[in-house]
Amino acid sequence: MRKITYLLIVAVMVMLAHQDAYSQMNRRQIKKNNKRIGSFRGKKSNFDKNKVYNAIGISLNAMNYYGDLSPTPKRISTDLSLTRPAIGISFTHRFGPRYQLVGSFTYGGIRGSDNESADPDDLDNGVFRYVRNLSFRNRIKELSAVAQVDLFENQSTYISRVPWTPFVYAGLAVFHHNPQAQVPKTDLLGNPFSDAGEWVNLKPLETEGNSYHLIQFAIPFGLGARFRVNEVIDISGEFGFRYTFTDYLDDVSGNYIDLTTLDSEKAKALSYRSNELPKSGPNSRYDEIVNNLYTGYGSFNTVAGYGHVNTNGLPNPRGGLSGDKDIYMVTTIRVTYILGKTFHRAKFR
Repeated sequence: MRKITYLLIVAVMVMLAHQDAYSQMNRRQIKKNNKRIGSFRGKKSNFDKNKVYNAIGISLNAMNYYGDLSPTPKRISTDLSLTRPAIGISFTHRFGPRYQLVGSFTYGGIRGSDNESADPDDLDNGVFRYVRNLSFRNRIKELSAVAQVDLFENQSTYISRVPWTPFVYAGLAVFHHNPQAQVPKTDLLGNPFSDAGEWVNLKPLETEGNSYHLIQFAIPFGLGARFRVNEVIDISGEFGFRYTFTDYLDDVSGNYIDLTTLDSEKAKALSYRSNELPKSGPNSRYDEIVNNLYTGYGSFNTVAGYGHVNTNGLPNPRGGLSGDKDIYMVTTIRVTYILGKTFHRAKFR
């Protein structure tokens, strides 16, 4: 009997000890779970293949030019009156809640003209440009790939994409260009050109005595905003720049070359155009600025400081000579259509 009583007492003590240990462990687990719940921020959604989509787009663009024939030598200086139109097509691949890749082809033009943009009353810079009197046009064919990053994310499918979002973009572009100028009425000796007024390619003429490549790379970057029109259509506005690796979008970069070394009378006439300044009329500043500056140069005259190399061997600048590369700006209105998706309208019975 004593042995049974002893065993019962031991069993009760073991049970009480086990209960106390269990209670302590349970309190620790509850505390741990509470801490985990307090720090829970939601499970991260995966942007799986069901949320990925593609889209095609068409765009209307405007192009502007920044370079040696800009109104002023400031880094960002352009003549908005010389804005040229462009068109484009694009393909978009949406692969993340904020991210998409956009491949585009754009075709358009840029222009620059000292006669139209230079301010002859600007004695620091405008007079030089007015007397230089150069002009050009260039047609750009650009193929680009950029990454766009949205400010507002969409973790769901295309149907639940945000009503609108700002975005930034950057990437790489390759483009073909070909600067041209209009043939003047006469050569530097006064002989008429048979193709006066026609646009000719400037690269073969080597107006500065050197050549350059017509296929170039650029870095496109900019910002924009995209707006949802309906389940499958977006419209966006973009404002961006193309930083190029050439200073010859305008065929102007360095110094005037010795005109007598150029191969043709046309090359000479398109390298030096100060002789075309209007000598009379309401827009003429000839008598005020130019009339007394002509100097003999071979068989023709040039304005002092333009179109020739000085007798001391020092060159006269034709371009900016700062080493800055040319830039063009692209402003875009784009409409995109999401591929492989259906526009669903609610049905009521």
